[in-house]
Amino acid sequence: MIRYRRPKQDDPIIHDLICKELVPLSHLSPSELKTVVKDVPKRLSHGVTLVASQDYESDPIAFIHFMMHGELLYIDMMAVAPSYRRNRLGKTLLAQAENFASSRGCVKSKVMVDRDNTRAHLFYRNLGYQTIRYMKPSQCFELEKELFNRR
Repeated sequence: MIRYRRPKQDDPIIHDLICKELVPLSHLSPSELKTVVKDVPKRLSHGVTLVASQDYESDPIAFIHFMMHGELLYIDMMAVAPSYRRNRLGKTLLAQAENFASSRGCVKSKVMVDRDNTRAHLFYRNLGYQTIRYMKPSQCFELEKELFNRR
């Protein structure tokens, strides 16, 4: 099931998913990573976080965090616990985020994918995202997708 994040219950698990699934793929320096991880609670307080869980009361097994800026949906972070991969959770979470944003006037979605995260790059490409450019300083690919306006 997909539900909104419940900070007290979900944030420790989201933090763990970030540290285990996203941080190892980053090319930031250890000191930069420490700052990024420390700022996770602040990041989660801006935007929307949806989680996938076995049922309404269960802990998250995947999450997506996103923000909307005018007509742009920005996918900030998404991770799925390894034992739950290939169950369409990422695809379902992304579709929920895109529908949410589209219904509020967003016409484009953007995500940044770390250079070595080939699995995520392929995931987004298979869902209609196109690589726009490679950003050498952050060693990330910028991907975009047009959204259908559902207003």
